[in-house]
Amino acid sequence: MRLVLFLFALIFLTPPALAAKTILVLGDSLSAGYGIRPEQAWPSLLDHRLAERQLDYSVANLSISGETTAGGRSRLAPALKAYRPAIVVIALGANDGLRGLPLAQMRDNLNAMIEASRATGARIVLAGMRLPPNYGPYAVDFHKAFVDIARSKKAPLIDFLLEPVASRPQLFQSDNLHPVAEAQPLILDHIWPAIAPLLK
Repeated sequence: MRLVLFLFALIFLTPPALAAKTILVLGDSLSAGYGIRPEQAWPSLLDHRLAERQLDYSVANLSISGETTAGGRSRLAPALKAYRPAIVVIALGANDGLRGLPLAQMRDNLNAMIEASRATGARIVLAGMRLPPNYGPYAVDFHKAFVDIARSKKAPLIDFLLEPVASRPQLFQSDNLHPVAEAQPLILDHIWPAIAPLLK
């Protein structure tokens, strides 16, 4: 009887557990849920949406407030090994831009993360960012870097992560940088079209 039960579990219960796939989100405070509860941040809402639609994916959100592309690059290898993600969402660069770090360095880091992720078989989504106009030509080159990388790597690009809320001050916290909880579903809806085609 025990053998029969074991074989039943092996055949009918094990495959779904093994089939579960991971979406790894590597971002900064905009994805970590700064100033709101973690479960209110868009990666958590993405996890709920996947469950509601009975899609065999879960989200591992490794976003850290203040993270730069260099920091993300240094953390990526162990994350890929630990989670073996099917999809990697790279949502980094905002802090590079706000600190005025060299764009060549940011490009190199983003390219390296894309290549490292693809080497494991993961698919990529790159989330672009924009800087305030007062950053001048640097802001133009900053945004162009994401476009150029996505084009050269043939990766899906979310042109501007905060596009659906950027022009609505009431959807930002008092620092005028981080979206409030009410903004997170809008961000998710904006991101979803880039992720949905990869859920195969």
